[in-house]
Formats: sequence, structure tokens, C-alpha cells
Amino acid sequence: MLAPLYFAMPTVVIPSLLRKFTGGLDRVEVPGRSIRELVRQLGQQFPGIDQQLLEDGDIRPSIAVSIDGEIATGGVLDAVSENSEVHFIPALGGGEI
Repeated sequence: MLAPLYFAMPTVVIPSLLRKFTGGLDRVEVPGRSIRELVRQLGQQFPGIDQQLLEDGDIRPSIAVSIDGEIATGGVLDAVSENSEVHFIPALGGGEI
């Protein structure tokens, strides 16, 4: 008897403002090797979330992306590995310091 196959997938941490799209889930695993593929998969699984993350085909300027604890600078082209943890971090608004 063959053991079931397990494929590791990147984990995406969903910011609280976008959890309404995921039914309250704060983390999801989605297949993909780039931020573009992750966002595409998120949009297929959770309709509308991709529109909140993208503007004109790239990550919205008000959102930072962290891959494995490092702020990504390549937008949707940044690569992720099967064990990556990806955070979409909305900009904080506020007053003067």
C-alpha cells in the first residue's frame, strides 16, 4: 500500500482586515512559486481577496510583503519556496509622531 503524498505549500498569513474573505482563517496554505501565483491561488480560493492585494497587476503600494521574515522588494515576481511563510502587511495609518 502506498503512503499518501504530501506536498508542502507556502503558508500565507492573512491580515485581520482581509479575513472576511477567508471566513476568518488567519493562515492558509496555497500552491505557488511566486507572489503572483500565491495571489492568483488566493483569489481562486477566496474570491475578491486578490483585488484587495493587487493594483494594476502588482502589489498595492499600501501593502508590504514579507517572505520568511524579510521584506520583499520584487512585487509579484518575488519567489517563494514550498516552506515559505508569506505575510501581506497593510500600511498603518496615523497621525504625526
